[in-house]
Amino acid sequence: MLFSDKLRIFSGSSNPQLAEKISGELGLPLGKIKVSRFKSGEIYVHYEETIRNCDVFLVQSFSHPINDHFVELLVMIDAAKRASARTVNIIMPYYGYARQERKAAPREPISAKMVADVLTTVGATRVITIDLHAPAIQGFFNIPVDHLTGLDLLSDYLKSKNIRNPVVVSPDAGRASTAEKLANYLDAPFAIMIKKRPAHNESIITHVIGDVQGQTPIIIEDMIDTGTTIVNVVEGLKERGAEDVYVCATHPLFSGPALQRLDHPNIREVVVTDTIALPDNRSDRFKVLSVAPILAETTRIIIEGGSISTLFKNAGI
Repeated sequence: MLFSDKLRIFSGSSNPQLAEKISGELGLPLGKIKVSRFKSGEIYVHYEETIRNCDVFLVQSFSHPINDHFVELLVMIDAAKRASARTVNIIMPYYGYARQERKAAPREPISAKMVADVLTTVGATRVITIDLHAPAIQGFFNIPVDHLTGLDLLSDYLKSKNIRNPVVVSPDAGRASTAEKLANYLDAPFAIMIKKRPAHNESIITHVIGDVQGQTPIIIEDMIDTGTTIVNVVEGLKERGAEDVYVCATHPLFSGPALQRLDHPNIREVVVTDTIALPDNRSDRFKVLSVAPILAETTRIIIEGGSISTLFKNAGI
């Protein structure tokens, strides 16, 4: 029996272009599903082909509007389970609520754990995601979680640019490990920005650890939301004598005027992946790399067997 005989891939409404690419990489048609809304806003899902005893893969990223896409995914999972799918695997390139993975103050939720609980309770049997904001979120699940990375994709592209005098910059201490991996691959030094956050989506640069004068900074992040922090980092680097900057991140949330904010004269290029769909009317300053081949090969390995770690340079992933 071919692996494709019992494999079905369906897309939610968050990123159908990525779902099409994944199914194309696997040589399979995208599954037929009807997702609609009642006038009241309630979500309706109907699988328009049989999925009995099939391994179902649902592609849904938690992009804006995140709460709509979250509930839509829950309804898709429930419908698949009630249609007697053998397994219900969630391809969630961007895991929303990941920034709420711990209590930083009294009486706060741990929303990343709540999302994991709800997905499991509704009927998900596996989650495939990319560059979690906090890797420990894997431990919030009692089902398998395949935690992939977009770092190889970004690093290969940056290496092909032959950037002059590069220095990899972590915008905060939390990204230092990722910045070090990228710096080692590019054979470049790295620096760390120290910042404080007076409020959500706000930050102030206080110190820079490392030499950036006369260097070409490569800022590495897991996600970019409003772009305010990145612009502050870019301007802080320029004040310290750095050249114009490359910005790279796996998840382009780009809330509010982020696209306009990042179209900055001191940013040479913003390199992101397609874990979240971007509008076509973006500036040429934005370069989008596709994670579809990684997700397609991961899907193939899950069905046929094998080691997912072989897909990455860092086999410890």
